[in-house]
Amino acid sequence: MKTIDDLAVAGRRVFVRADLNVPLSGGAITDDGRIRAAVPTIRRLLDAGARVVVASHLGRPKGAPDPAFSLAPVARRLGELLGQDVAFATDTVGDSARGTVAGLADGQLALLENLRFNAGETAKDDAERGAFADQLAALADAYVGDGFGAVHRKHASVFDLPARLPHAAGGLIATEVGVLKQLTDEVSRPYAVVLGGAKVSDKLGVIDHLLERADRILIGGGMAYTFLAAQGHEVGASLLQADQIPAVQEYLRRAEEKGVEFVLPVDVVAAKEFPDLSAKTPAGPVELAADAIPAGLQGLDIGPRTQELFAAKVADAATVFWNGPMGVFEHPDFAEGTRAVAQALIDSPAFTVVGGGDSAAAVRLLGLDENGFGHISTGGGASLEYLEGKTLPGLAALED
Repeated sequence: MKTIDDLAVAGRRVFVRADLNVPLSGGAITDDGRIRAAVPTIRRLLDAGARVVVASHLGRPKGAPDPAFSLAPVARRLGELLGQDVAFATDTVGDSARGTVAGLADGQLALLENLRFNAGETAKDDAERGAFADQLAALADAYVGDGFGAVHRKHASVFDLPARLPHAAGGLIATEVGVLKQLTDEVSRPYAVVLGGAKVSDKLGVIDHLLERADRILIGGGMAYTFLAAQGHEVGASLLQADQIPAVQEYLRRAEEKGVEFVLPVDVVAAKEFPDLSAKTPAGPVELAADAIPAGLQGLDIGPRTQELFAAKVADAATVFWNGPMGVFEHPDFAEGTRAVAQALIDSPAFTVVGGGDSAAAVRLLGLDENGFGHISTGGGASLEYLEGKTLPGLAALED
């Protein structure tokens, strides 16, 4: 895979496919982590005299312009972080995009409007996607793929566009791939994996793959209740995917056979109702044993004994990968489990990787020191699919 060092960029229009898909509330950015992650590659190209054309998606508009998903707030924040003006095109390949790019001088940059405002970006039809990629290619002389959070998508700007231009991987993608190799091909042991999040079905592939690699797997979050039910425990009104119980039982059997330690919660923090995340009013949390959650209560976080157990299980690890919160971290009554796991990674001497998505968002929301981790990924879904052993279209497109 070529890097920026392999491209001649001075005086040339360089299309940078970044991942600027940040959360917005009332038009304001609530977490700029992905924008900050994109800055080093963009800055390097600008300093080298490139005319940089940045593009990204944001949210899930339905192939047409939608003001709720405009990248205009991102353009303002990107300019603040770079310390220079960002010319903003109000379309993707139309008059505004062509005129904005044509007006760039060496060392200047433009941001195109949300790529998903054009149906060709996400089209299943190869010809429709390719036609959009042709229009994007007309805006540039070279391509740099740096949106790791999108490389698992077969989209026009991710998969089809690199084939139409001289291309290379940006610094962010190079870093992400290097880290993931340390979790798959070059693992230092003991290797502990902490998985959370709502649904076990979202993690089946990665669990299957990690059973061949990890030394211990810790399960928290909503997915833990399907594991507890698979062991015959009562989980009350907790989130449960009953149809996944047979698969979970098979994973537990295979883990025992292979000597992989599965660590499940021993206590939980529960409540009668899911909390109001906007008001953050007290939710009446109750601490109780994980193996007998009564009817009418639902587990919403791991309890204090589980927090200590999980911390102990990562304390002597050499490598730790964490993906998925331990509970409803957005509410103060159910945030301590996620905070405790994150702090355990910070305190551990291991090489620690936060697998993007809600885990990365939790680190920032809870005010934890991002520099305390070995790496915080910008792509939760992409990280998981890589760990599952899947071929990621955006990475394959950057290979020669």
